[in-house]
Amino acid sequence: MQKTKKSVAKRFKLTAKGKLMRRTPGFRHLLSAKSTKQKRRASKDKQVAEGHAEPLKRCLPFGL
Repeated sequence: MQKTKKSVAKRFKLTAKGKLMRRTPGFRHLLSAKSTKQKRRASKDKQVAEGHAEPLKRCLPFGL
């Protein structure tokens, strides 16, 4: 049986159409130094690039 790679499962989520979504890095500390625009854009989830998504999807055999 193929197991789910838990490190990948904690960091990425699969959408209904099979796209991988990720959080923006650098959004946990030193927020007072970042601009409002930077914080607004960082609060939204981003889509993982196609080239990086394929091996990550193999780590999530059952989806999430």
